[in-house]
Amino acid sequence: MHENEQRPRRVVITGLGVVTSIGLGVPAFLDGLRAGRSGVKPITAFDTTGFAHSNGCEVDDFAPGEWIHRLDPDELGRATQFSVAAANMAVADSGLSPEELRRRRALVSVGTTDAESRDLDVLVGQQLEHGPESWSADVVRRTQAGGLSLGIVRELGLTDVEALTIPTACSAGNYAVGSGFDAIRDGDAEIALCGGADAVCRKTFSGFYRLGTIAPDACRPFDKDRKGILTGEGAGILLMESLESATARGARIYAEVLGYGLNCDAHHPVAPDRDSLARCMEIAHRNAGVKPEDIDFISAHGTGTKANDVTEAGAIRQVFDAPPPVVSIKSMIGHAMGAASALASAACALAISHGFIPPTINHRETDPECGVDCVPNEARTAELNMVQNNGLAFAGNNAVLILGRYREAS
Repeated sequence: MHENEQRPRRVVITGLGVVTSIGLGVPAFLDGLRAGRSGVKPITAFDTTGFAHSNGCEVDDFAPGEWIHRLDPDELGRATQFSVAAANMAVADSGLSPEELRRRRALVSVGTTDAESRDLDVLVGQQLEHGPESWSADVVRRTQAGGLSLGIVRELGLTDVEALTIPTACSAGNYAVGSGFDAIRDGDAEIALCGGADAVCRKTFSGFYRLGTIAPDACRPFDKDRKGILTGEGAGILLMESLESATARGARIYAEVLGYGLNCDAHHPVAPDRDSLARCMEIAHRNAGVKPEDIDFISAHGTGTKANDVTEAGAIRQVFDAPPPVVSIKSMIGHAMGAASALASAACALAISHGFIPPTINHRETDPECGVDCVPNEARTAELNMVQNNGLAFAGNNAVLILGRYREAS
């Protein structure tokens, strides 16, 4: 190797920030995952009159002023509040001081489906009732999607930073984590704060409802009687840095990011494609340098719809001769849209570091067409070395992330 060339850096996760319907912050989220806690409750974010059923997974114990310190929370949309709060949690969890963080070259990358569509719902309601002149300027200012990442930059006072907002819908969290992995590995950034954020909004709930994919009571991934998704909300932000940086400061390491795979088949606006998802898993394995038999469990996209679960399970069987356990935390926290795969990544990192497989709750009988071990209803103790996290999105945007237990090089 030429003396001016540098080996790709190993990338590790040293901080986690999570805002979910089953707990705020790592301890509460971890406890919820282990206990198989349900975040399901009637939706209160908007008027659900006229809908036959309207359960969801809202975050109902979030006081933004407790988590946001430099910015005025009222100037931020709800998804941005989640994003900023989760970033503050991740920094605190990593043990990095704010001063040290600001000295590092950083990437902030946040994925989303809806950005601040909740505020857009408000503006549409105002226009319908009183005309466009009635729009609130404060609400209009909050609607920019870029605020999800820029809010973190402003809150943390970062100056040597690149800020990205990635709109690849339900797989956007994995896309964002992958962008952070690339930046740290290649030396383009020293710290990466990456993940996803979204807030429950009428637009997305009603859209899924019209598609016939909203479950009447609970989300039951891989169950014979599954009826669909429940919309959720929250944020997951992972703080990543190079292994050299983490070990130099004695940081606790949750997991190592081994690699990821992306593809976009553009097969159909909403229907997943089995072959394309299988290819994406194969790309992730190749990039991470792992084999299917190395994977100890798969955190599935697992929405609980008829089409997704059969297609995803079929793609897994196409890649894995003997599939490992396949679980879906959406059974607990609902479908948090752009935050979904980021929160699942955080769950995978916690599973590796704490030695357990999260359960798929609400389970009664596995669909024979799925035929997977979904770890029904109760968490399972396990020593985990490598975990796969699947993210699927409309229009065939697939993103698969591979995490591993940190081990010193032999």
